[in-house]
Amino acid sequence: MDTQQYIESGVLEEYALGILSEAERSEVERMAAIHPEIRHELDAIVMGLDAYAEAHSLTPPEGMRERVLAGWQDAIRGQESEKNTNPVVPMAAAPEAVVPPVAVTPPTAVPEPVVRPISSAPEPVQAPARGFGWLMAASVALLLSLGGNYVLYNRWQHTQSELFAVQNEQARFATTQQASEKIVSTQRQELAVLRNEQFRSVTLAGTPAAPTAKARVLYNPATRAVYVDVRSLPTPPAGKQYQLWALDNGKPVDAGVLAATTAAGEGLQQMKDIASAQAFAMTVENVGGSPTPTLSTMTVVGNI
Repeated sequence: MDTQQYIESGVLEEYALGILSEAERSEVERMAAIHPEIRHELDAIVMGLDAYAEAHSLTPPEGMRERVLAGWQDAIRGQESEKNTNPVVPMAAAPEAVVPPVAVTPPTAVPEPVVRPISSAPEPVQAPARGFGWLMAASVALLLSLGGNYVLYNRWQHTQSELFAVQNEQARFATTQQASEKIVSTQRQELAVLRNEQFRSVTLAGTPAAPTAKARVLYNPATRAVYVDVRSLPTPPAGKQYQLWALDNGKPVDAGVLAATTAAGEGLQQMKDIASAQAFAMTVENVGGSPTPTLSTMTVVGNI
């Protein structure tokens, strides 16, 4: 068993409360001797219960100790008096022939005052004993209740932690699954475009401003759909963005701006539909695009 699972099982709390069998206690002590973390947790639980019991202990009422001791002393004196009165009858009977009046009076006069203290002596002892026993029973019940609640609370926390872990794992799995499904859907769409014979592939070569730049435009005149596939483009300056233009009879038509991921060469990007075009080109414009191209920043260009 994992040590953390063993700690969270509640057996250490049951050991501290003294409710385990001898075999179970031996097993706990064996595990504590082998694993320092179990020993540390067991010591912490025992110290915690001791501290709680000390903090919530009940002080006996003032004068109880004196009353209990006085009751015991009265009871002891009563018992001694009872022992002393028992032999009085034989002693009174022995000299009956010599002193008849003395033999007659002890049975009526002597036992009566002795019996009364004996019957009244236990009363002050019983009341404190019952009260003290009730306090002890209440303290034990309180400790057992606290220990049980502590075990249940630990198990509840463990269950809550496991629940949170499962929920987080489910959330991560759902996020990963959604991302995977999106990637698969995008790849299927790109594959469909690449396999569609209606799309014309237009190679865009680098201009003197960027001789190593290269890109490709996939154009479908029937559906007017346009896709861009970047092979290599220089990183645009801060606050700038690539913009695609369709040249229709020499007139530039805005075909949309490229996302940063597309400009970095990650997959195809669908652009604006173009009704008619004989060539395509890219320029560097402000973020968001421009109504007219900045010809001095033309990076790639290509004819259909």
